[in-house]
Amino acid sequence: MNLFSIYFLVINIGTFLVMLEDKKRAINQRFRIPEKVLFLLTILGGSLGILAAMRFIRHKSNKNSFKITIALIVMLQISLLYIYLK
Repeated sequence: MNLFSIYFLVINIGTFLVMLEDKKRAINQRFRIPEKVLFLLTILGGSLGILAAMRFIRHKSNKNSFKITIALIVMLQISLLYIYLK
């Protein structure tokens, strides 16, 4: 496994776990993880982790502004990857 693969795996698992922690905090009415942090993790490569958390633990899946921002980040990342690989 190369360094990029390890980074990609770690950032996505970490992002999923941060979303899981935020959901637990929301349920227990505790201090929440700011959306800015979640967006930053997504930008840094945690897109699959965010999407998996939204799908499987149903966290922030009803908040339209969050879904739109995540979708825009993912589209930008796909576009950049396409340009890079072209």
